[in-house]
Amino acid sequence: MHWVGFRTRDERGYERFAEFVLLASMSGMDIHHFPHQFVSGDPKGSVPNLLLLHGMGGSEHDLIQLAQELSPGSALLSPRGQISERGAARFFKRFAEGVLDIDDWRFRSAELAEWLQLAKDAYDLKGLPLYALGYSNGANIALGLLLLQPEVISGAVLLRPMWITDEVPGTTLTGQRVLLLSGAEDPIIDADDAAKLEAQFKALGASVSMHQHERVGHQLVRRDLELAKEWLASS
Repeated sequence: MHWVGFRTRDERGYERFAEFVLLASMSGMDIHHFPHQFVSGDPKGSVPNLLLLHGMGGSEHDLIQLAQELSPGSALLSPRGQISERGAARFFKRFAEGVLDIDDWRFRSAELAEWLQLAKDAYDLKGLPLYALGYSNGANIALGLLLLQPEVISGAVLLRPMWITDEVPGTTLTGQRVLLLSGAEDPIIDADDAAKLEAQFKALGASVSMHQHERVGHQLVRRDLELAKEWLASS
């Protein structure tokens, strides 16, 4: 059962924050709810499982090769975002570039968490830690899992995440590991977002590593991959 917040207006027209239990929309969900790709891991290995969350306009295939380079032998679970913005797949809605639909982010995070529990059973992913590896919009939905549904993953590699909100439940992230990788010249994300996210995660008890690359924008660079590979290998 998942609590999801949303904004609405009362009879006087004032905006208020409400909560409801997400039940009806989740009933009957199965493993096919999200189009996805699954790649089996090394059955004798001890490397973590990875949840791959693509950026806007991507698909369930985008991060497979990258993940195999970063963590050889990991089992890979890669869903496709269900929102279409002019034909480009996303994990949740936005109003404009850099202006996110926070209510939909909350809803879609709960939806993904529900599906992820089914996928763990279907693919027998409960023996090893499961880390999210998300880029851009995928990093932002990974934030939703960490901040709203932390029981479903063990941590995350967040590539170019955006500060979203401090209106989150009294989540405790003790034992969770987070790697934040940002670009100092990212035209999409505010320059102080990475530092704000680092502070937010530390305040919630997570173990956080943050790197902000100078003269780097929203695109990934080789140093991102080196840091991510080192971080995953140390898990």
